[in-house]
Amino acid sequence: MSLTRRDFARKSAITGAGVALAGSVGALATAPNALAATETGSAEGESEHGGHHGVGYGPLIADPDGILALPAGFEYKIITYSGRTTLESGEFTPSNHDGTATFEGPRGATLLVNNHELAGARAKWPHPVPLTEGLVYDPAAAGGCTVVEVRRGGEVAEWVGIAGTATNCAGGSTPWGTWLTCEETEDKAGKNGFTKDHGYVFEVDPEDRRANRDPKPIKALGRYAHEAVVVDPRSGHLYLTEDASGPNGLLYRWTPPEDFRHGRGKLRTLADDAGVLQAFRCFDSGGKFVDDLSRATRIGTVFGVDWVDVPDRDARTVSVRKQFTDGQVTRARKLEGMWWGDGGVYVVSSFARTESPVQHDGAVWFYDPKRRTLTLKVLLGVNPDPAEDGAFDGPDNITVSPYGGLVIAEDGEGVQHLFGATESGRTYPIARNELNIGTEEEPEYSEFTGVTFSPDGRTLYANIQTPGIMLAITGPWKRHKR
Repeated sequence: MSLTRRDFARKSAITGAGVALAGSVGALATAPNALAATETGSAEGESEHGGHHGVGYGPLIADPDGILALPAGFEYKIITYSGRTTLESGEFTPSNHDGTATFEGPRGATLLVNNHELAGARAKWPHPVPLTEGLVYDPAAAGGCTVVEVRRGGEVAEWVGIAGTATNCAGGSTPWGTWLTCEETEDKAGKNGFTKDHGYVFEVDPEDRRANRDPKPIKALGRYAHEAVVVDPRSGHLYLTEDASGPNGLLYRWTPPEDFRHGRGKLRTLADDAGVLQAFRCFDSGGKFVDDLSRATRIGTVFGVDWVDVPDRDARTVSVRKQFTDGQVTRARKLEGMWWGDGGVYVVSSFARTESPVQHDGAVWFYDPKRRTLTLKVLLGVNPDPAEDGAFDGPDNITVSPYGGLVIAEDGEGVQHLFGATESGRTYPIARNELNIGTEEEPEYSEFTGVTFSPDGRTLYANIQTPGIMLAITGPWKRHKR
């Protein structure tokens, strides 16, 4: 039974502290600068930053090759490198790696679908996604996906999954074994030389290359600055984030038609107006409307959720998020990565600045579809010195770890990390990007993207977006229960 606004307010009044949620996931509370990235390791005592020693894998060790710092016992392997590795066609691996998912491949191989976040005119990119015959949506667009096969012996093959799309940012895997790639743009035909409208979701099959021919946008999911998407395997609902500002973006839910059954390639058969696309509207324990998620400043905050129909999902004249008045829907700055796990959806709000009511440097929420509640799990305070290694900010891509808790890719200012958050609220470093794409005087480190584990849980894949490097990280993984 869904939780109504009245039930939510009544139960909150009885408990005095919001609605308690059952399940395996505890509060992932993260205090600002809670655990310095180089100060884990000892099994006793508290760090000077308030973190508990023994969480994580120990301090990060500088990489002599200047790419990836890892804890002792861990190692990485470069899988693809834009401009250096090549596709089966002989063309270079495209640049700007972003959202990624893994799938079981043939004969023990791992298949990965890798987005390439290439925006604007194709001519400005030295390594766009090649325009492979039959796989092109718009020949003027530079983005798309590649499929990477990592074979049991370590051999790597790569080919195009879809081309001619734009700003392929995050996305999400499906329970039926495909990848949904999301365009983070609202550019229409005519802009940047584009021949078609953009801002859609496309399905890519990592196993069946024929299924990817003649790409068709899934217009039923709306046209806006898509970030990520997840599928509720029970109800068939799709949840989608929007990374946009002026005004801030929205969290969406798509409900399939009653007679629709999910499966490989089924989404592309839908009518453009199939199902119901809605945006979320939150209310607090007193039933009061919440205009922006940044209003929540305490870990464990629980909001109730309603859903409001989108008037024009294809945004023919007005952007979807602008079709609502400020009192109709709840907004949030930089709604980015999502991952399905623990019976619900983990949702990232990367950071909030002056366009939001309250500033923060990152939040992770958990949406429980059965109870229709949204709970704040992780909250990062504003990082006072992003150039100094020791604090995390700007969470973006996210995955649920088979070893407990979350693994998060950092897209903040300054030094960039992959970091974990345990079920009890501790954060710990997993990797640090040491590839400086700036200058010695003004160092600049590209964001991490595409964090995802292999199907067997032994390998953590992640990307350094610029110039575009896919990495496989292995080591003594262990379960984190605290």
